[in-house]
Amino acid sequence: MNMVRFVDAETRVVVQGITGRQGRFHTRLMLEYGTKLVAGVTPGKGGESVEGVPVYDTIAEALEHRIDASIIFVPAPYAPDAVYEALDAGLDPIVVITEGIPIRDTMEFVARARRSDITIIGPNTPGVIKVGECKLGIMPARVFTRGRVGIISRSGTLTYEIADHISRIGLGESTCVGLGGDPITGLDFIDALRWFEEDPQTDAVVLIGEIGGDAEERAAEFIAEGGFTKPAVAYIAGRTAIPGKRMGHAGAIIQGERGTARSKIEALESAEVPVAEKPSDVASLLKRLLS
Repeated sequence: MNMVRFVDAETRVVVQGITGRQGRFHTRLMLEYGTKLVAGVTPGKGGESVEGVPVYDTIAEALEHRIDASIIFVPAPYAPDAVYEALDAGLDPIVVITEGIPIRDTMEFVARARRSDITIIGPNTPGVIKVGECKLGIMPARVFTRGRVGIISRSGTLTYEIADHISRIGLGESTCVGLGGDPITGLDFIDALRWFEEDPQTDAVVLIGEIGGDAEERAAEFIAEGGFTKPAVAYIAGRTAIPGKRMGHAGAIIQGERGTARSKIEALESAEVPVAEKPSDVASLLKRLLS
């Protein structure tokens, strides 16, 4: 069984695609948060620097620094090559912000990562944050305050909204991870739940799901079977969606009975995970569970 790796204050990071518009912008914000960005990579731009971070043509050259993890802002046509470069260097985790990568390409690099026991977060993810220590992603830092609630989410914007509510009532967050909005992702809820089960800094977890696929139903079965024993609360986006209709992004399409909001809510409730009606209700459900 593969062991998931996330990030902490000691994680040393390379930014692939650092000289692009997104790469530059988020490099500045991650540095401001305190993330240890030690190198950047953009082919053909070696010798430059971005926000004081030295840029190399390849990861092999950047390895003159000790590097643990990578975050990828490379455009979709070139992103798989960037992932393989990070995999070849043994970087872990690899956070793939890029959206629009063809599913077949994602399937291939995710399979390779699993064989190598390397954690891929994404693609099409807001990233991962260990609150107060390290932000490897594009999430707005201001909504997070350090606390003991973990968040596992398929939706970027809902992560920020729900974290903000949790922060406002004084609970705060430990680690928050965006699984990614594509049909195939490196992590699923069960992978992350296993990690949070072992994390001494997390007392409870929020699952933010949405219609499409069966990841939430499988997570509910895992919880019901005793795979995760800490308190958990859930929210499912897309309750009013019409079956067969795409919602927002590629991962959110309903097929058959599984994948509907009703199917997910019923599965979670049968595993004794309360499901909030609105995003703003998650914090109060948590408070009740933890009081």
